[in-house]
Amino acid sequence: MTPPESHAVAGRGTTGPENTPRLRLKPKAPTSGHVDGAWWPHSDDLAHELPDLLSVLSVRLGVIERVMYSLAEWTNVPTRMMSGDRKVRLDGYRGQPASTLEVLGMNKTRILLIVVPPHTDSDLAHEVMMTAAAPDNVSSVDDLLAITTHDREVRDLTAVTERQWAAGAGATR
Repeated sequence: MTPPESHAVAGRGTTGPENTPRLRLKPKAPTSGHVDGAWWPHSDDLAHELPDLLSVLSVRLGVIERVMYSLAEWTNVPTRMMSGDRKVRLDGYRGQPASTLEVLGMNKTRILLIVVPPHTDSDLAHEVMMTAAAPDNVSSVDDLLAITTHDREVRDLTAVTERQWAAGAGATR
């Protein structure tokens, strides 16, 4: 038996993802807001992460034709890859909105995802994903990403304040 090829290059037929993507989508309904959901990849290797994501998204989009991403956020991405038994075009653009990934189906349906950075704290990533996938959410990509920035700043400030309080309380004893 020959060893399987890397799943970033080889098609997988109709099988599901090898690793379940961390993905939240708005319900299938008329679109609302700026994004259709959120994806939190396990790494910053787009070619490695995409096959599993596309496997899941193909349930909603059907045959996937193209993926558009920001050149500034991903490196060493091939121009094409296999998804099932079809080639998918991967297009990086300088003008692609930051922290987004757009996936187009053959029937011209599309899904725009906010991409939560892989090393984001799990609680913050969960909050962004749940907010982005809420049916009535109309937050912009910047507003959604501000959740991680604002919460991180609040947590950092709280930790500094607690350390200062503990140091001050110890000095008064």
